[in-house]
Amino acid sequence: MAPKSSKPSAATGGKTKPAGKSAAKSAANASDKRATKPATAAPVLADVRAKIDEIDRTIQALIAERANFAHQVGKAKGKLAAAVDYYRPEREAQVLRMVVDRNEGPLSDEVLVHVYREIMSACLAQQEPLKIGYLGPEGTFSQQAVLKHFGRSAVGLPMATIEEVFQEVEAGNADFGVVPVENSGQGTIQVTLDMFLTSNLKICGEVELRVHQYLLSRNGRLEDIERIYAHSQSFAQTAGWLRSHLPKVEKIAVSSNAEGARR
Repeated sequence: MAPKSSKPSAATGGKTKPAGKSAAKSAANASDKRATKPATAAPVLADVRAKIDEIDRTIQALIAERANFAHQVGKAKGKLAAAVDYYRPEREAQVLRMVVDRNEGPLSDEVLVHVYREIMSACLAQQEPLKIGYLGPEGTFSQQAVLKHFGRSAVGLPMATIEEVFQEVEAGNADFGVVPVENSGQGTIQVTLDMFLTSNLKICGEVELRVHQYLLSRNGRLEDIERIYAHSQSFAQTAGWLRSHLPKVEKIAVSSNAEGARR
């Protein structure tokens, strides 16, 4: 239904020809503009790749320049300085904060922090790679924390117990130690807290990890599982699921989930 109007229009009479000419002329002008507007040329793949190669060369040169300056930092600290003297957690935190503050996308803060941490780890390793003790064996959440915080240029030293991690750092066999402190499900790790009460070591950093638990089996059938090996914390965190799906399965606590996977 058309709305009522007291004004003449091309459909209701009056001087319709001028209105028709004007409309036709406007339509023609719009058509001319569309026809004459230049189309945006699609980027040529070879040109884009050539530009990326040029950027990569610049990035590589700047990383090498940064590594040279990091080497000068080592020289300034003297020949007798140990690897632990080169690594300053507060300086690293400052650099990473500046990375985040400068970030305008499209990469996320997390991605850029990961990239810069690996660059700093590689530069630091020029002097002497950091030796990091952690609760082993390989594959534990503690090892994940080592990689996240110190990068892949650090040397990881897996230890059998949390106590051994403290002992190796105190003895100078490891520059730093990474041990679990708390989790959102079960709270603090009592063994770690007890060690801080008797040790002269101090906390110099914190790493947060999102923990995912997986149930591994050789044949993949729940009904064939007779026993489960895992760390006691993992049993506590998955108690509800285990009660619902595997209530009669034997649960055997081991030193780590990685050790459980080995069994």
